[in-house]
Amino acid sequence: MILSTRGRYGLKAMFELGLHYGKGPIPLKIIAERQCIPENYLEQLIAILRKAGLVKSVRGAQGGYLMLRPPDQVTVAQVLLALEGPLAPAECVADPEAPRCRLADECVTRSVWEKIRVSIHDVIDAMTLQHMIEEQLHLHAPTSNHPKE
Repeated sequence: MILSTRGRYGLKAMFELGLHYGKGPIPLKIIAERQCIPENYLEQLIAILRKAGLVKSVRGAQGGYLMLRPPDQVTVAQVLLALEGPLAPAECVADPEAPRCRLADECVTRSVWEKIRVSIHDVIDAMTLQHMIEEQLHLHAPTSNHPKE
């Protein structure tokens, strides 16, 4: 399973917003530059994240975007599910409410897919944006892909 560009870029954008939580709005252009995300595409992602209740916009000369909750209260799962929808290695385990295929009870691979799905969710449900920020600081790496000007 490979996340789409939408999920990868959206998580990077939320990470950048998490770094600036409590410091006021950050312009879309700055997020795009620091995380190497095309600005036009980022606009689409931010609209999805806004609709999901994760970010809000602030108008005006000092405007931009803010996270609605602190980074320690936003999980990677919340971000990815808003952008990607259900995350699963196979369609047959993506939605427990969906009708099962006729071979589900005899399918040896279905249990493997289900274990992979559960493992993915165990990780993304437990990891917050704050964990990502702390990991970045622990690595002594720059907080974005571009140095701050």
